[in-house]
Amino acid sequence: MTVTCPVPHHEDDVVLLGHGAGGRLTAELLDALVLPAVDGQHGPLEDAALLPGHPDLVISTDSFVVSPLFFPGGDIGSLAVHGTINDLAMRGARPVALALALIIEEGLPLDELHRVVMSSGKAARDAGVPVVTGDTKVVGRGAVDRIFVNTTGVGQRHLALRPSAALARPADAVILSGPIGLHGTTVLSTREGLGFESDIASDSRPLHHLVDALAPLGEQVHSLRDPTRGGLAAALNEIARDSHVAVEIEESAVPVPRAVAAACDLLGLDPLVVANEGCLVAFVAPAAADEALALLRSLPEGREAVRIGEVSSSGPPGRVALRTLVGARRVVEMPLGEQLPRIC
Repeated sequence: MTVTCPVPHHEDDVVLLGHGAGGRLTAELLDALVLPAVDGQHGPLEDAALLPGHPDLVISTDSFVVSPLFFPGGDIGSLAVHGTINDLAMRGARPVALALALIIEEGLPLDELHRVVMSSGKAARDAGVPVVTGDTKVVGRGAVDRIFVNTTGVGQRHLALRPSAALARPADAVILSGPIGLHGTTVLSTREGLGFESDIASDSRPLHHLVDALAPLGEQVHSLRDPTRGGLAAALNEIARDSHVAVEIEESAVPVPRAVAAACDLLGLDPLVVANEGCLVAFVAPAAADEALALLRSLPEGREAVRIGEVSSSGPPGRVALRTLVGARRVVEMPLGEQLPRIC
């Protein structure tokens, strides 16, 4: 997800330039330092920005510093392409073009650079989104950790789709397009040699076709977000906060793969805060919930889509609650910080 900010434009007086999810500390850094420095205004921080003067176009940028560079299900090259495509899609946009920039540490083996670049190109071609420009810099040893990748994307919004983190409404159905926790646990297991990567793989993939499938629902799709840094917990808290609504989800409905659950139990992690790179959460008008599920399940990347909760008419605005397996409720907090560093 991107770290960007609001500036004036002609739709509701602000343009929303992305968000850097991951916890309250990141939000405090943005509010106290970044936004004032670039004349950012208050408002929801989205996954991608509306271009000033061109409200049908969106832009998003993100930098990827994942360690290790290669992991089951992906690598830093494909992850960078997928991540920016998905940020554009969460604003209801079809990705049009990408820019790709590489910061390379002196001494990086050429075969590793070749793998990263080839993977980026393949991911872009497979997604049908051309890389049209870019940049390459080589820096001294120790200035970066092997290679950092930045991708910037431009997309064109579907005429009927106008999702925003601030548009969730009471009684909305909360829909998740697939299982959670795969990316974060795979990267961590590979990095630390825990062995779980033999049973799981990152879910890194582009999500714009899922958003295309939802386009016929138009304005009944209120909010979209891909739960990357901070996981599902951060995504739900951001939407609840920006829409001033209470959200309640069912623990029994949230799909957590068995290997992910085992890894989280071992490491003392909550699967709700573990990063994902191949699923989205959608807040949809209740009358359209069944159709939304059917549309998502019609595609391979959405075949495991489920309804996990709803926007509650009771409860404090901005709060996310989880109904546990035994029927109790617990508050799902915004993650305080990045529990799994260097995962995207």
